[in-house]
Amino acid sequence: MRRRIFGAAASTTAFGLLIALSGCGSTSGDGGDATLKLVAAEYGTTPETSSKAFWDKVTADFTAEHPGIKVEVKLLPWADIDREVGRLVKAGKAPDMALMGSYSDFAAQGKLYPAEELLSVRAEANFLQPLAEAGSIGNTLYGLPFVASSRLLFYNESLFTKAKVAPPKTWKELKNAAEALKQKGVKFPYALPLGPEEAHAEAMIWELSNGGGYVDSSGNYSLASEQNVQTFKWIKDELVTPGLVGPVPPGRFNRQDAFDAFLRGEVGMLNGYPSLAHAAEAKGITVRTVDMPVNDGLGASERPPAVGVADWMVAFNQNDHRKQIGTFLDFLYQDKNLSDFAGRYHLLPSTVSASRTPAGGGIDKDEEQFLAALRGAQLYPVNNPNWVTVSDTIKRNIGRAVEPGADAKAVLEDIANQSREQTKKP
Repeated sequence: MRRRIFGAAASTTAFGLLIALSGCGSTSGDGGDATLKLVAAEYGTTPETSSKAFWDKVTADFTAEHPGIKVEVKLLPWADIDREVGRLVKAGKAPDMALMGSYSDFAAQGKLYPAEELLSVRAEANFLQPLAEAGSIGNTLYGLPFVASSRLLFYNESLFTKAKVAPPKTWKELKNAAEALKQKGVKFPYALPLGPEEAHAEAMIWELSNGGGYVDSSGNYSLASEQNVQTFKWIKDELVTPGLVGPVPPGRFNRQDAFDAFLRGEVGMLNGYPSLAHAAEAKGITVRTVDMPVNDGLGASERPPAVGVADWMVAFNQNDHRKQIGTFLDFLYQDKNLSDFAGRYHLLPSTVSASRTPAGGGIDKDEEQFLAALRGAQLYPVNNPNWVTVSDTIKRNIGRAVEPGADAKAVLEDIANQSREQTKKP
């Protein structure tokens, strides 16, 4: 899961009262014979865990019910899919659908069908509210959330017991715990991955825990806000300079590096998502999760949201297959299919009904805390058409803010300036 959640969920009672009315995407049967092309990110890491098995099954089941519509799926690595889909669209060869990490650029260009033209009313209303909000531009849903995750603070219970520390609730307690872990010889008391793989996630987690974030209350970028500057100054002075984040400079330490070190028993604390908990359990590591600690200056009523991440299904309008796409998506988003996929990769399904019902594998007990966090989480500002460029600038530069001798304010202002210049380019 790359990526990527939101505000309070809508009343679940309302979803239960919805009747199965049809939207524009499913009013006239299948809409005729067609072969749909879907480009999807590969979630597996080995041939055995490849997403191919899921897509082979779900497309075969779909065509058995709708013989006139075939679906061809092409899998691409996460590192390539956004760029490759963009290339296809620019060349006039857009696929019918794509499962990827972004959508807003295509929506801004008028290349996508909105959900209301594809899904039944019930299917569109079934998305968890924070995900639906993040997938919308204005009041129109373009990015259909598929699977999601939220981020919580993980800690190695055995290492905490040896260091005689309790799970931290504030930054000060986190620092004290890190000092105690370091005294016990823990290599990475707090693992701080600010390398380019996913630095924007770690940065946002910390910023939210100080009342900051990437955007202000009006939705405008606030990358160099006073709270964000204060956050990175604290991280540098209180964690990095005292040597509490391990031997690797944070700007060269990627998320996967941190996860690997955690699974070797070398990390006391780090931010993670559900699949890491399952991997740790398989390694015999007893892991616990808590909300991200907050700046001591925040009051109890100011508990910030967790960071949420979602992956997006989009439907391109170039090939005039609206009805056939809608028929397939209504089938794909059935609970049994969505929870089957989420269960394979220990992620969270994006709908209210699949989150409640563990059909096909769904939500297990270990993932309930992540689902609770997701329901009130905040996503990246993915509905801003410039987010892909801005996030790349953050990923490549934010690690500089905690380097020895760095001026956090100057670094964040530089990132903000770079982002503004990049988004001006045609």
